[in-house]
Amino acid sequence: MYEGIHHVSLLVTDIEKSKHFYGEILGFEENHHRPDFDFPGAWYQIGQTQLHLIVHAEGKTLRGTRLIDSRDGHFAIRVKNIEQFIKRMEKNEVEILNKPNNKTDWHQVFISDPDGNLIEFNC
Repeated sequence: MYEGIHHVSLLVTDIEKSKHFYGEILGFEENHHRPDFDFPGAWYQIGQTQLHLIVHAEGKTLRGTRLIDSRDGHFAIRVKNIEQFIKRMEKNEVEILNKPNNKTDWHQVFISDPDGNLIEFNC
């Protein structure tokens, strides 16, 4: 019945700063098929799933902090090489919460984007 998650949308406050983070620092591929909505945003393709960034000043989902709390709301992206990902984050001076040994069967690394949205990367 279900095929998978089509997209995840996140609120951001500064689309250019967010595009730099997601495109240049994380290396996500921008999907240029975004319709000409009447609000700023960007779409990224991550495997079969899209990430939609939306600027919406009245939105209520911004956390108000960049503190990394692995129990707070987040989404997860599977990577092929977690050590390579960690090196990329260190090179770009992105703070990480590294959890190589935890109760899951996979190595987890958590980061925060410039607006405090949490993302888990795992392998």
